[in-house]
Parts: sequence; C-alpha cells; structure tokens
Amino acid sequence: MIKTEDLTKHFGEIIAVEGLNLEISEGEVFGFLGPNGAGKTTTVRMLTSLIAPTRGAAQVNGYTIGKDDTQIRRSVGLLTETPGLYDNLSAWRNLEIYAILYDVKDPKGQVEKYLRFLDLWDRRNDPAGSFSKGMKQKLAIARALLHEPRTVFLDEPTAALDPEASHLVREFILEIKKQGRTIFLCTHNLDEADRICDRIGVFKSRLLVVDTPTNLRTKVFGRKVVFHLRHASEEFLELFKKEPFVKDAQLVDRKIVATLDDPENQNPRLVRLLVDNGAEIQFVGELRRSLEDVYLQLVKNA
Repeated sequence: MIKTEDLTKHFGEIIAVEGLNLEISEGEVFGFLGPNGAGKTTTVRMLTSLIAPTRGAAQVNGYTIGKDDTQIRRSVGLLTETPGLYDNLSAWRNLEIYAILYDVKDPKGQVEKYLRFLDLWDRRNDPAGSFSKGMKQKLAIARALLHEPRTVFLDEPTAALDPEASHLVREFILEIKKQGRTIFLCTHNLDEADRICDRIGVFKSRLLVVDTPTNLRTKVFGRKVVFHLRHASEEFLELFKKEPFVKDAQLVDRKIVATLDDPENQNPRLVRLLVDNGAEIQFVGELRRSLEDVYLQLVKNA
C-alpha cells in the first residue's frame, strides 16, 4: 500500500513534485505517466526513501518515509532508469551480491529462479558488461525482485527490450500481481500501461487525473458509437439529435457517429429508431480512443 499527503519536492527554485496526494491499494498495478522531466523519477526516489521530500508525508507498506527509511528500502524492489550493474562481474555474481545484501534465505535458489525465468540462465557466467541493453534490463529486473518485495517500483521496465522480451516482462508483472504485490509502473509505453494497469495517474509536476484506462477515455472524449448504414441521410441524423440522451451526432460517409453516456442501454433504442424509419443497419460498433490520445489531450490541457 502507498499513500501520500501533499508530497512535494523542490530543487532550489525548481518544482519537481507539487502537492501529490495519492493512494494505491495493495496488489494494484498503478501506471504513472508523464512527459520527461515531469517529476516521475523524483516521486519514485522519495517513495523508496532515496531522497527526502521538501514537505508532505508518505507511507509505503505501512512505513513512513523519513522515519522508517531502512524498513522501506528492505520492503520494496526498485528498477531504475539505468541498470547500474557491475559490468566486470558475471550475471550470477551480480545477483548473488544483492541477494546477500538483502539477507535472502536461499540466495543461490533465488538467483537461479530469476535467471531462468528471465531467460538468462545460459549466460549466467558471462560478464554483465557483455550483455545487450535488453539483457541488462532483464538482469536489473531480476535484481529488483530477488528479495520478494511487497511493493515493486519499475521505471521503464521494457525499455530496450525486443517484443518477445517485453511480452515476457508484462506477463511477469501480472504474475507477481497475482501474488498480492503492489506495482508502481513508470512507463512511456502507453499500450503497455493500457493492458496491464488497474489505474493510471497522469502527472506533470502535479497529479492531473487518476482513474482506470476505460474511465479516462470516457472522461476525456466521451463514448462514441458508430452506426454503419447501407444508406445514411440527414433524416436519420435528425432522428438521433431529437433524442435527449444523444450528446452529439454527426454524419460521416455512410455512418452516424453518436456520443452517448450509456451505450449498452441506449443503443437498442437508437437501433429500433433507425429500423422503424427504414434504415438498413450493417453493423454497430464503439469508436475506441487509444490511451495515447487520452494522455496527449490531458497533457495538452495541463
């Protein structure tokens, strides 16, 4: 569980994070989205007790930052923007050192578990410096999870990974979520955030909005339903506009695009209306906006 109250960080006159109020439930995958320089990494550093806030308070896993910093660091896993590995040491030794530092009960077993899971076992004895960017990223992810932390902070976990490796990491994130762990995910991969996050916060020094991906689409763009007709006309469009629950309707080629609050319950009424007035309906579908569209609109408005 993560909870912040007016969490703020200034670097001199530069405001990195301003008045962050946020609550993340145990076992939730929370996506933290924002442009470069928005303060995402600064927020993660405060929540992992690496830097102190200018003001405000936060609790992570029941511990308070500034008071229980050692306990917080022991109870979280952190993947930073850069892997920060010991390039001259083998992949095995890199993980073994951290397993010992974290007092992992079975360091060898844990190291083997994550090397195998992230498909690095065959390269376990090779120097980390000889790895590709993607392999280094996977090794850093393994390091963040060795001690089975209750909360995991992942900063761009699939950066530099090929599609197959990215899929593996996403599946792994969902797997550790099933174990009841909380995941705080900073990413620029909006499709990734859309697929795996329970909720998303859009951030630019301050928190702009927090909600599920579906609700964010509705808040920003509304829900648009497309009625594909064999022959569309202004007559059918005017029928739509007379309905009080239709917020907007437009005629586009052979389609009527209607903005509705509750398509599941309102679509049948509109279908009957069209059929009763002689329209030939080919099919009906909802126009789905991408999370990228939502994100860009929110940042633009901010």
